[in-house]
Amino acid sequence: EMSNNVAVEIGGETVEPGTRKSIEIPVADLYTTTKVSMPVQVINGRQKGPRLFICAAIHGDELNGVEIIRRLMKRKALNSLKGTLLAVPVVNVHGFLNQSRYLPDRRDLNRSFPGSAKGSIASRLANTFLNQVVLKCEYGIDLHTGAIDRSNLPQIRACLDEPKNVALAEAFGAPVIVNAKIRDGSLRACAASQDIPMVVYESGEALRFDELSIRAGIRGVLNIMAEIGMIRRSKRSQKQPALVARTTRWIRSPVSGIVSQKARLGAAVTKGQKLALVSDPLGDVEEPVKALFDGIVIGRSNLPLAHEGDALFHVAAFSSVEEAEEAVEEFASIHDPALGRAVEDNLKGT
Repeated sequence: EMSNNVAVEIGGETVEPGTRKSIEIPVADLYTTTKVSMPVQVINGRQKGPRLFICAAIHGDELNGVEIIRRLMKRKALNSLKGTLLAVPVVNVHGFLNQSRYLPDRRDLNRSFPGSAKGSIASRLANTFLNQVVLKCEYGIDLHTGAIDRSNLPQIRACLDEPKNVALAEAFGAPVIVNAKIRDGSLRACAASQDIPMVVYESGEALRFDELSIRAGIRGVLNIMAEIGMIRRSKRSQKQPALVARTTRWIRSPVSGIVSQKARLGAAVTKGQKLALVSDPLGDVEEPVKALFDGIVIGRSNLPLAHEGDALFHVAAFSSVEEAEEAVEEFASIHDPALGRAVEDNLKGT
């Protein structure tokens, strides 16, 4: 039976069932008293169903998610949505304007939840986002990328002790799932304390669009929406095998110098394998960077320079590296056949 949806109230505006509305939620003005607001698009379906938020740019320089949401909003599937979708492409508006990860007070928004209405600028923004968006929802998807000059292989991070999170993580269809401990002050910690199942999608690097990451992100969000019953499952959607990493570890540079011959993102590596060379500018001294265990490269630094101790490769261990390697290959071929072949060639070492 079809039960009718109810109106949603956000930022003092009402969105009736069967309508969509863009709402600007005021946040701290600029010094010039120029008004600044956080844009939220609300799609309120005619029929009752789950309430989901999707957000990006909690770190203001992580842009892939902004584009994922922009393209997602154009999808026809959303016209016959059950339930309510709250899409927030730019949460950290100030960081976004400054192309910075942080807020102007140099605080990390993802360490500032739940925040307070009378705290720092970060604290106030966290509090506004929590009250206007998160607490009105039953599920959440938070879109991130690597930091500046660091790329992440498409991966889902979630607290897998919670079965509802496991269902969302598996439905998304990224090749790798990382069981990530909850960090104090993060949006995930805040959602968990409110019993709101939530996953984080990590892919690509800051300040860059990455086509594979964006396409896979849109597909993943639609997969989750189908999983929780907001949209119909598309006939084309294949169930992508996702493997849970047992552990992950950053491998650091043994010395300072110039980094060359780097292993690629998604490469399967074996313990003791050379992942890169660090040498002095004249090339007299060369120090190999070695894998500490068998695994898959799920993150890497793109900078050809390193100080001793700099994190160069994020490697994930799996109960079967072969299966993980296949999952990465299959994932790449689904989202971009040409890229899929490139990844396969790379994995074969050509």
